[in-house]
Amino acid sequence: MFWRMVKGALFRQRSKMLMIGFTVALGSSLASAMLAVMFDIGGKINRELKTYGANITVLPRGASLLNDLYGIGEEGRSYLREDELGNIKTIFWAFNIVDFSPWLSAEASLVQPDGRDVSLYGVWFDQTLELPTGETLSTGIRNMKSWWQVRGDWPGTEDAALVGIGAAERNGLAPGGTVTVELGGRKKTFTVSGIVSSGSEEDNRIFVSLGAVQELAGLEGMVSGVEVSALTTPDNELSRRAAQDPKSLSIKEWETWYCTAYVSAICYQIDEVITGAVSKPVRQVAESEGAILEKTELLMLLITVVSMAASALAVSNLVTAGVMERSAEIGLLKALGGNDRRIIALVLAGLAAAGIAGGGAGFFAGLGFARIIGHTVFGSGVAFTAVTIPIVAALVLLVILAGSVPAIRFLLSLRPAEVLHGR
Repeated sequence: MFWRMVKGALFRQRSKMLMIGFTVALGSSLASAMLAVMFDIGGKINRELKTYGANITVLPRGASLLNDLYGIGEEGRSYLREDELGNIKTIFWAFNIVDFSPWLSAEASLVQPDGRDVSLYGVWFDQTLELPTGETLSTGIRNMKSWWQVRGDWPGTEDAALVGIGAAERNGLAPGGTVTVELGGRKKTFTVSGIVSSGSEEDNRIFVSLGAVQELAGLEGMVSGVEVSALTTPDNELSRRAAQDPKSLSIKEWETWYCTAYVSAICYQIDEVITGAVSKPVRQVAESEGAILEKTELLMLLITVVSMAASALAVSNLVTAGVMERSAEIGLLKALGGNDRRIIALVLAGLAAAGIAGGGAGFFAGLGFARIIGHTVFGSGVAFTAVTIPIVAALVLLVILAGSVPAIRFLLSLRPAEVLHGR
């Protein structure tokens, strides 16, 4: 009998039930879309920010100490071994290492055009690296510095150079020209393949292959430092404590920190595999990533809350209007001995049926919206996360319960005698 009454109520008020289902579907679709994007947005934002440079710098211990104490970067006093750089891709968070590229800096003299001093940087432009795991990796500053504006071509040979726009203007260099540098009594001529504009101090440098600078400086197999671009988790209190002193953590805290992609944990693991290395986060980049991610996730959460609150208000109005239309029926049920609990269950059952149908439809529509958002904003789809299902289900249930409260209060206040007499 109970379910026959529920079925009858659904058919008699099908227009309102369809509106309730549609309202819940709109709210749940927006909520599921925002939650799906929020759970998958961390890696996407990190990948977008990685196009703007490295967030970790690896220096020799001596050079790092000089920089900390005196604010100077005299990398030339100590070096890292080039043959150990592949170890960076063997750490626990190897898959979070997007790119890395070493450099070897030296102050050289221009033999031609006019004998001025110039900062010469040996780098990997586009290097295919054999990893200790047997895999190969394509890396270098061409991938890492993708925002650089290059007039001409990227260097493709050992004798090609990429000249910063500031150095090019001071020395009258242009693509297709040549530049001869002298370092430690050794000379080498390079063909200028391109002029680079980066908007930073790099505009005053000349970039050549790492092997060329190693040969000129007599430092075969050595590098001054490494830039690393890694996908990281925003810092929290645990990661900040670990960055100051990992030994201060308890065993459980240390395991949590080490097995989470905090920038401090990745730095620590790089130091474990590179002899004499001190890895430090580029704070401006690392902190910006965390702040942007947290604010974006907060925005997604606020949109979800507001959408579900709006759905609850709309459902409340629709359900209250439905109960008012059925006031004579409800009054008759009360007069025949129906208790408030069963009448409330009758109203909630119809509302739940419409809400569940609408919530299910909205959930699948939301996943479609999430894919559209992913392709439109990030150029890739949004991965489905199973935890979204119980969260959306709980939100739909909350909307149904919250939306039914005013209607239940009205239902409880109905007096059979007054309703049946038309008052």
